[in-house]
Amino acid sequence: MRTLLVAGGAGFIGSNFVRWMLAKYPDLKIVNVDKLTYAGNLDNVADLPVERHIFVQADIADAPRMAQIIEEWRPDAIVNFAAETHVDRSIHEGLRDFVFANVMGPQVLAEATKKFNIPLYIQISTDEVFGALGLDEDRLFHEETPFAPNMPYAACKAGGDLICRSYFQTFKTPIIVTHCSNNYGPYQYPEKFIPQAISKALRDEPTPIYGDGLYVRDWIHVNDHGSAIDLLLARGVPGEVYNIGVDNERSNIEIVQMLLRMLGKPEDLTVTVQDRPGHDRRYAIDARKITALGWVPEFPREKFEDGLRAKIQWYADNAEWVEKLKQRGAEINAHIKI
Repeated sequence: MRTLLVAGGAGFIGSNFVRWMLAKYPDLKIVNVDKLTYAGNLDNVADLPVERHIFVQADIADAPRMAQIIEEWRPDAIVNFAAETHVDRSIHEGLRDFVFANVMGPQVLAEATKKFNIPLYIQISTDEVFGALGLDEDRLFHEETPFAPNMPYAACKAGGDLICRSYFQTFKTPIIVTHCSNNYGPYQYPEKFIPQAISKALRDEPTPIYGDGLYVRDWIHVNDHGSAIDLLLARGVPGEVYNIGVDNERSNIEIVQMLLRMLGKPEDLTVTVQDRPGHDRRYAIDARKITALGWVPEFPREKFEDGLRAKIQWYADNAEWVEKLKQRGAEINAHIKI
């Protein structure tokens, strides 16, 4: 592979993936396409070599523009991280942007993959499309779990996934869809749960916790997510779906208390806030299909605390990056709780 097109490569997960790939493959060139909405940040990739990292500002739902970009660069593969992802915004601010980014965007990329005979397109999705699990259920999401999205955001992501499925079934367009659990790591937008908790604790401010705090997610380090996508570029089978997770289920309150202990703060430095509508209780991933391909995460469950400590250190070392994003998104963040 000589050229890779990464959509959404200025966001949290996408920028970490771009860094991962450029560091691992010295001959690789990446065309990074990002719309630069509130969560897209060129500072995330500002230090990358311009001869190997070509940034193009564009909207993946803009079919003529994406066709132009793909025809010009003829990438060996496309990986799409671009999405509107903030659940609270999908509830409180309407769905128009979510539909365009999460449904129309994948359709445009699938059509371009077919039209220009791109060897592979990987659509990055979420475990939220499967709905919710109960705290007392001995059950995980697997690749055949029926879609049952409860959040408007998740419904839009499910729509994009189904479009990708239809392109493979109808046209044999070489598409892989992945469903990953919650990511943590460097360059994560400060509105998100773990960076917000770190930021609040560092300022001795209470971290807001939705409801009883017993909402459980399977947390994965962003670089482990990137290494899984890297593996799928080499060994993934078009038409297949792969779940990505590390069997690291943690409740919100457990994570906050862990962070507070690491920072030497009192564990009661929290505040309960009104729960959001339709809040899914638990997500959990069965990742045996991708581990069978040889994927081994660097931060499995037993190393989660190591990953959190590294994240705390990164945010402490990059306070200017954090503050700059907070100022830029002050109007948006004013009504966001977690």
